[in-house]
Amino acid sequence: MSAHSEDTQQFIEAAPTVLEAGTEAAGQRLDQWLAGMLGPDMSRNRVQMLIKQGAVRIGGKPVDEAKRKLAAGDVVSVVMPEPEPATPQGEAIALDILYEDAELIVINKPAGLVVHPGAGNWTGTLVNALIHHCGDSLSGIGGVKRPGIVHRLDKETSGVMVVAKTDRAHKALSEAFADHGRTGDLQRAYLALVWDIPPRPTGTVDAPLGRAADRVRRAVVPEGRDDARPAVTHFTVVERFGELQQEFATASLVECRLETGRTHQIRVHMAHIGHPVVGDPDYGQAFRTKANRLPEPLRSEVKAFPRQALHARLLEFRHPATHLTMRFEAPIPRDMEALVGGFRKL
Repeated sequence: MSAHSEDTQQFIEAAPTVLEAGTEAAGQRLDQWLAGMLGPDMSRNRVQMLIKQGAVRIGGKPVDEAKRKLAAGDVVSVVMPEPEPATPQGEAIALDILYEDAELIVINKPAGLVVHPGAGNWTGTLVNALIHHCGDSLSGIGGVKRPGIVHRLDKETSGVMVVAKTDRAHKALSEAFADHGRTGDLQRAYLALVWDIPPRPTGTVDAPLGRAADRVRRAVVPEGRDDARPAVTHFTVVERFGELQQEFATASLVECRLETGRTHQIRVHMAHIGHPVVGDPDYGQAFRTKANRLPEPLRSEVKAFPRQALHARLLEFRHPATHLTMRFEAPIPRDMEALVGGFRKL
């Protein structure tokens, strides 16, 4: 079965919207042109998702590149999916629960689990699992699609998360995360396997983040830009791999602590200083050839690793009801531990 076949099933029944590219469209990117042609309610991100799901065809053939350039006379068809239900439904998805009481629940999120429903991921999320597990007890402040959610981890990042079960807990925890622990007890620590060895054992990356040129990823941007947001990451080198040899590529296990909490912050900041997270498909592409400078079987293991090697190992916060400081740690997951073990043999 092709990569598009399962996703495409949901589009078969609907009648397509058919558009023809005129001479003025020649040379334009497909996603940019479609976003303009389909009206103000159709964002470029949404068009890119439709392309990824196999809902866009040119000349009857599925297109999988949003950046494809159009030619005059191209016939483009788009099949819009049926509207998704506005309210997520509970699903029996197993949860690794570290702690739970009437106010909150702390879980160890596995890699591959999306936190809340969104374009392309309307089911199978942490929110669906929480609704099934908690019933109506989740806080409603986050909205119907994000009940109880006060912070997120990327889909492919594993580790500790806390979810509010009452509005009181949601308010207190949201304030703590917004403050990033500067005046409270919030602490967050991540482990990241990164390429090469930083020249200093500790360091701070203070670089504002905004949208990258593709409008999907994040990037370090000038401080005065309209979308620039302050972002500060403190890192400490925990282990160095291969530093006493020169034959193979080197790597490090670093602990990152957040002073701010921007989207993809650790991944962007570590790439910015020349140490991207191993396996990062968005911010470590320029370092993919590093794997070729590794011995077997590590070389194959790195190339086959399906995600960024990033894990939220520690979360500490003040309980919103008891006001006691609570500390939770999640062990490094097996796939990442195995990868780290391979680098230890360098």
